[in-house]
Amino acid sequence: MRIVGFGTRVLNFLIDTAIIFIIAYILKKVWDWYVIFYQYTPYNFGEIFALVLVIYYFLFELIFTRTPGKWLTGSKVKNKTGGRPAFWQFIVRSIIRLTIIDAFFIPFLEMPLHDYLSKTRVVEA
Repeated sequence: MRIVGFGTRVLNFLIDTAIIFIIAYILKKVWDWYVIFYQYTPYNFGEIFALVLVIYYFLFELIFTRTPGKWLTGSKVKNKTGGRPAFWQFIVRSIIRLTIIDAFFIPFLEMPLHDYLSKTRVVEA
């Protein structure tokens, strides 16, 4: 089990964030139409982006143990022993990504906070 480097993780982040942004932007435009014509409750882009982020990472990692960014870089999520992570680990990974301090733990823990708290690693596939 070979852990991927920082550059691979940054590339994963950029690819996945671009996809999440596009999905959230489209959902925001569609939702705004419903707000105008049916008086639904309006939501700002940040709320939609956060919801898409959690659902995107949770579903992709739960089903495939990888996101599109990880597919392109040839990496996947594993638990500490090299097996498939448990359901709760995917939930923790997805929710902790919402915190703005997630990446600031890399210099101290040598991994982001979502990996540390969920006891998972991103490894080469």
